[in-house]
Amino acid sequence: MALEDAKTQVDTAFTRKGLRGYAFENAFGGATSFLRRTYTKDLTGVDLAVTGVPFDQAVTHRTGTRFGPRAIREASSLQPYDPPHGWGTDPLAELSVIDYGDLAFDYAKTADFPDRLTDHIRTILAAGAGSVTLGGDHYITYPILKAYAEKFGPMSVIHFDAHSDLWEDDDLSRIDHGTMMYKAVKTGLVDPKRSVQIGIRTFCEDYLGMNVIDARECHEIGVARIVEKVKAIVGDNPVYLTFDIDALDPAFAPGTGTPVWGGLASWQAAAILRDLAGINIVGGDVVEVSPPYDTTGATAIAGAHVAYEIICLYHWAKTRR
Repeated sequence: MALEDAKTQVDTAFTRKGLRGYAFENAFGGATSFLRRTYTKDLTGVDLAVTGVPFDQAVTHRTGTRFGPRAIREASSLQPYDPPHGWGTDPLAELSVIDYGDLAFDYAKTADFPDRLTDHIRTILAAGAGSVTLGGDHYITYPILKAYAEKFGPMSVIHFDAHSDLWEDDDLSRIDHGTMMYKAVKTGLVDPKRSVQIGIRTFCEDYLGMNVIDARECHEIGVARIVEKVKAIVGDNPVYLTFDIDALDPAFAPGTGTPVWGGLASWQAAAILRDLAGINIVGGDVVEVSPPYDTTGATAIAGAHVAYEIICLYHWAKTRR
């Protein structure tokens, strides 16, 4: 890019005219909005809002995911130069995607957090946009699903994870990342028969009717069969996709609070997400990226790629609805 052109491309997160298009800026400088999208709270004309939820007060082991949204945004600065490989679509040129910033909440009033997050997502949905959320621990998916179920009814969920998050917990006031899916199913936010969990490799006594493709089955049956099963399960129902980064093996994503060996390889996750094109996705999240446990930044890079793939899936669905 010529120097004169470069002079007009300074911090496009603030200076872009319109909400579409790529950012040809130095990856090592400038604002770290997600994919150098425009930072704005104005949802007018927005198709998809990327938002961060730096919350990690529901973890059972190691904290640190409050730094996940910032790290994922920074890692995404490596990506916004060209259309995504292999999709045959151009989501950043054809969708109005913004960075809506982070949810503001009082860290000392944890009990108030769930309703604040539900209201945050409700505002995005009311404007006619979808959301892609950067976590934060996995509890955040439960308040998000409340907002989605209000609009779409019981959701189909595609849930990538090492853990089912279905441990019994009938106290709705408890804020626990290991029981969020239990609550979501029990309160009717999720239709378990039309939902699927991928990559599970920890004990669960009762899956509450959820379909499960555990990690070993993933390795044995291959990507094409996984995708075939998932599409048959969710059908054309509105889908929310939640990706816990510990679905990946710790070799690929060590920066997470509860790593478990035997998980998906990066290439497997990428291929599955790519081939899910055609599902009726209405939103998603990537959670449990904990930068303090990965000095290489590889986990945040994986998280940024997952979030971009969710954007691609959303674009595919929106342009073909």
